[in-house]
Amino acid sequence: MKYMIASDIHGSAYYCEKMLACFKEEQADRLLLLGDLLYHGPRNDLPEGYAPKKVIELLNAYKDVIICVRGNCEAEVDQMVLDFPVMAESCMISEGKMLIMATHGHIYNLENPPKLQKGDILLHGHTHVPANVETETFRYLNPGSVSIPKEGSAHGYMILENGTFTWKDLEGKAYMTWTAKTHANLKPLIRI
Repeated sequence: MKYMIASDIHGSAYYCEKMLACFKEEQADRLLLLGDLLYHGPRNDLPEGYAPKKVIELLNAYKDVIICVRGNCEAEVDQMVLDFPVMAESCMISEGKMLIMATHGHIYNLENPPKLQKGDILLHGHTHVPANVETETFRYLNPGSVSIPKEGSAHGYMILENGTFTWKDLEGKAYMTWTAKTHANLKPLIRI
């Protein structure tokens, strides 16, 4: 199974279109969205191409391949216009021996971690900053933001395939990878 993982579209049709073009190019099986799909929130400037209604239309066209968790900017009304579930606080994905907890990051994060076992992964967006951090118990990964990247990071996403996570910008250029073959053999960060 090949996953494309993205977060924090924040209503930008411009960047949502770029993300979906990458999804087609990647030929991924599923699109895992880590929340904050339609609205920019009070702490962010309006992203380029802010058009939540257009984002609804774009994402609904992919309803059969989207897995989504709720971000802090999602509201119950969003579920009324989106044709795929968006209200789950988290989801679990098994990738070989790895258990991946996908969430937005506003509830569970490095400061408030969920109960995970050695070798498990906490995957979340919310910060708009790509991350790969190993803790004593789990590894934290973040794809960054599709539309409002922070701290000089790229507009981007992540690919998960065969135990390898690859961070890419919206031009499809890889800039970081991390591979875990087993719980006992975690490879360090590899920069491309």
